Amino acid sequence: MSDKINRVVLAYSGGLDTSVILKWLQQTYNCEVVTFTADLGQGEEIEPARQKARLAGVRKEHIFIEDLREEFTRDFVFPMMRANALYEGLYLLGTSIARPLIAKRQIEIAKMVDADAVSHGATGKGNDQVRFELGYYGLNPDIKVIAPWREWELTSRTALIEFAEKHQIPVPKDKRGESPFSTDANLLHTSSEGKVLEDPWEEVPDYVYSRTNNPEDAPDRPEIITVDFERGDAVAINGEGMSPATLLAKLNDYGKTHGIGRLDLVENRFVGMKSRGMYETPGGTILHLAHRGIEQITLDRGAAHLKDELAPRYAELIYNGFWFSPEREMLQAAIDHSQANVSGTVRLKLYKGSVNVIGRRSPNSLYSEKIVTFEDDAGAYDQRDAAGFIKLNALRLRLLGRRGR
Repeated sequence: MSDKINRVVLAYSGGLDTSVILKWLQQTYNCEVVTFTADLGQGEEIEPARQKARLAGVRKEHIFIEDLREEFTRDFVFPMMRANALYEGLYLLGTSIARPLIAKRQIEIAKMVDADAVSHGATGKGNDQVRFELGYYGLNPDIKVIAPWREWELTSRTALIEFAEKHQIPVPKDKRGESPFSTDANLLHTSSEGKVLEDPWEEVPDYVYSRTNNPEDAPDRPEIITVDFERGDAVAINGEGMSPATLLAKLNDYGKTHGIGRLDLVENRFVGMKSRGMYETPGGTILHLAHRGIEQITLDRGAAHLKDELAPRYAELIYNGFWFSPEREMLQAAIDHSQANVSGTVRLKLYKGSVNVIGRRSPNSLYSEKIVTFEDDAGAYDQRDAAGFIKLNALRLRLLGRRGR
């Protein structure tokens, strides 16, 4: 492929950084820029991106603004939730799971408009550059990738603002000073990192939180809700059927009210460094615990324990950007197979930052009150069978003991 870039598809938010990137691409590569702006439920108005792109000289037919909330929830968040995926045992992967969808649409748009390159605004220090680019190359091995933060000389906020002012790019007032922290948001979560959060000893200031009420100020009375599942996916709240995105948004409302889903985490980035971030995943936290609740009575022990072994590997693949890898797809197939009978209803109590499963029922339940009861089981279980079971499992331990271990 020639080094000449004729047309590039830029992941464009309309913010300062990607507005500067748009102009920089036009100047540096003397190419046509196509903008793609995704509504993933970040809670911000995205239509202004259209006007900003037009002012920057982008042709009307080359401005793509798309509502991807349903696809994001249905095809990315829900499959991940079936796996009970947590990175390093805690993080619900809110940023990580959004990147493959954005990359997918960029590659699809690049094919539509006959572009020979794609571009993103991720820095050279973070995970997102890896996630975007592994997605690009996994879907189009020959695509040219332009990562401005690894190429240009605009190495500071001041330089970025000076470039913007020189080229009549509007600079919001809140961007002129040093930002106290940076954020990323979508329907699943909001993440915050940098500046006031960089010292892992200091508590996260209250003003950083945007998606959840302070648990200390949450209602003094708990709220009980139910979540219905079909084949591992949530389909209804309190008996009311909802689309995936609508359901997640509703759970976000519950989580916000009760201060659920806050996480202060020092994580290991794929690029090698440790970073401290604050995550708010209100609805996702409720959904994760509800899903585990319905699995408790519908999954066989062997399948459940194997899933728990696979989940950390699955989570690491998503965190590191390997959504489109064969190993993630293999794991997904196994996980989805396990969900065939994961249907039923979970009852949850929400109270001051906590979520507790207080009831679960399913037509596919493996729980037998008749067998487990402490009362007369009417012959359903012969307790004498346990003696042989224990002796067989103890055989090797007895041999070791006789040897003196």
